[in-house]
Amino acid sequence: MQSRAGSQAVLLMGVSGSGKTTIGEKLAAALGWSFRDADSFHPAKNVAKMSAGHSLTDEDRGPWLAAIRAYLEDCMARRESTVVTCSALKEKYRDAIISDPARTKLVFLQGDFDLIQKRMEHREHFMKASMLKSQFETLEPPRDALVLDIAHSPEALVAEVRRAFEL
Repeated sequence: MQSRAGSQAVLLMGVSGSGKTTIGEKLAAALGWSFRDADSFHPAKNVAKMSAGHSLTDEDRGPWLAAIRAYLEDCMARRESTVVTCSALKEKYRDAIISDPARTKLVFLQGDFDLIQKRMEHREHFMKASMLKSQFETLEPPRDALVLDIAHSPEALVAEVRRAFEL
């Protein structure tokens, strides 16, 4: 079992369709860590709102961000390392999620609008492709993250995360 000091988290962030779930699942499997997708933390009313094509407000996001933070804190308390995804588009959202920056590695999956829109048009998800523009408009690129170009293969991105953070 890992010591509390040894437990850590990788938070994969980026706009919808940037590959957070795909990369997160592959990274967690490669490391033998738990994995949680931020979508699983949304209250039903948030999912319904996005399914109807409406963007969330900061008020809507509050309980969602708090649930992600609670999950990360619980993992650390249980000495369990984890990979978590979350769009975390604004700095204040990242601040709301990350309680222990020393043990939480931030990865920004960055990509071209057209590539991401094409990906979104070919998947079934409550986040509609028509809402992608608002995500790019909201995005505040992080200053303190590992930035990866999503044009690369998922396997290459997982390898880069592992190399960069010595995992």
